[in-house]
Amino acid sequence: MQMLTGKQKSYLRSEAHHLQPLFQVGKHGVNEELVTGVGDALEKRELLKVSILQNCPEDRGEVAEKLAHGTGAELVQTIGNTVVLYRESKENKRLMLPRG
Repeated sequence: MQMLTGKQKSYLRSEAHHLQPLFQVGKHGVNEELVTGVGDALEKRELLKVSILQNCPEDRGEVAEKLAHGTGAELVQTIGNTVVLYRESKENKRLMLPRG
């Protein structure tokens, strides 16, 4: 999987701006069920937000890393307690990333 360029990340951040978080990471932290759910949602949407609740025992950087790694997604950004993830969809390609 190729890394996203600055221009692509910038584009994805602007696309993600209006999205509502689809998942919340709470007191159970990142588990297999959550990773599966996020992975399925990424296949449908390509770009999504995950919010990290106050009661999450894991550090938000750790949560972002685990979700990105577990789903094979790119971490677009972590802003406050929100993580933005992107993974190109095999079946439902919707976003056209700028080149370079």
